Amino acid sequence: MAAETNAEDTAVPEATWKARIKQVGPGVMAAATGVGAGDLVATLVAGSRYGYTLFWAVILGTVFKLALGEAVGRWHLASGRTMLSGWRTLGTWATTYFGAYAVVWGFVYGATAMSASALPLNALFPVLPVSGWAMLSGLAALALVWFGRYGLLEKVMTVLVGVMFVTVVGTAILVGPNLPELGAGLVPRMPDGSVAYVVGLMGGVGGTITMAAYGYWTFAKGWRGPKWLPFMRTDNAVGYLTTGIFVVAMLVVGAEILAGQNLTEDDQGLLRLGDVLAQDYGQWARVPFLVGFFAVAFSSVIGVWNGVSLLFADWWRTWRMPKDAPPETAGSYDHKAGMHSTPYRLYLLWLTFPPMLLLMLGKPFQLTIVYGVLGALFMPFLAGTLLVLLNSKSMMPQQHRSKWLSNTLLLLCLGLFVGVAITEVAGLFD
Repeated sequence: MAAETNAEDTAVPEATWKARIKQVGPGVMAAATGVGAGDLVATLVAGSRYGYTLFWAVILGTVFKLALGEAVGRWHLASGRTMLSGWRTLGTWATTYFGAYAVVWGFVYGATAMSASALPLNALFPVLPVSGWAMLSGLAALALVWFGRYGLLEKVMTVLVGVMFVTVVGTAILVGPNLPELGAGLVPRMPDGSVAYVVGLMGGVGGTITMAAYGYWTFAKGWRGPKWLPFMRTDNAVGYLTTGIFVVAMLVVGAEILAGQNLTEDDQGLLRLGDVLAQDYGQWARVPFLVGFFAVAFSSVIGVWNGVSLLFADWWRTWRMPKDAPPETAGSYDHKAGMHSTPYRLYLLWLTFPPMLLLMLGKPFQLTIVYGVLGALFMPFLAGTLLVLLNSKSMMPQQHRSKWLSNTLLLLCLGLFVGVAITEVAGLFD
């Protein structure tokens, strides 16, 4: 018999399109958090090297992330459980893996995200070095997330997404896409040397660990119970379609004005694009782009500081729970209590202050390798566990279990990300 949901679904509005759009928020949070400066640089480099040939990979990546986001949201709303309480049912190995991953990932990601936010600020206001702006970005995110509530964070993220959309898509319109070649890019082709870029474009349209935070944001929004599923699906689609447009825009920019240039595959590549825009169109084009670059990077900082800290706090809650705890206890979750909890705030501090050592000393090569490998291993973990949980007869009501389309897409995601993980691990021995 399926577990009962602890749904608070008594005040669900009629699921008209207008009502669904008015509720959009958590999906924008999740998708904007997942698309960082690194994803845009990778797309920019792919466009400069292969033009529009890999457009199909961007589309496929968006479809995969739509499927994963829908699966995470459906698990929370239909089962009434959080992601961590679901992993807890799979055994100690699952929660142990997540805890170890979150600690290592958070240390390295903190430095990477703060640096990405600092680069455009340094280019716009060179009164501080990159490390100085990075520390200020981390402290600003810490203060906002520490004292802010979900509603405020959603509003801030929505503004940043608006800035991203206007600047990034505006840049693509400015340079002018070649529509016939863009259309031809819908036909799957893989030029020599493009395998890594294909995999990156498929996997880089928003998210790694942050995808698992989506369900927590749906709870924070006040959505509880299966009646909110139509709203969640619209919200998820708006978020990932928007970020898919961002990535397509960067592919256009790379193909049109950076074709054949030897771009660096780090965040400096975005600064190089700003310089080219200034040369071709003037400073009026460079400055808005750098503002958009900052919006892309800082939205990821805010989203991770809040979302992954919520995951960590729930991990601590479920880790300390007795093995024989009843389902209603294991599945209960109060996001307000989570945002005031000691584990939440300790993880916030972990994301902010220890990574500052990497900003001052440079990122150790060994840590970068561990980060890459663990990052590659998280997505198959997420896709694989969702396949098990969403087909569970004991935890998912029958009408909300995965059907053939969801299962097929999750299996394809699993295959793709297993391939990425094998490639990353093999790279350790090259």
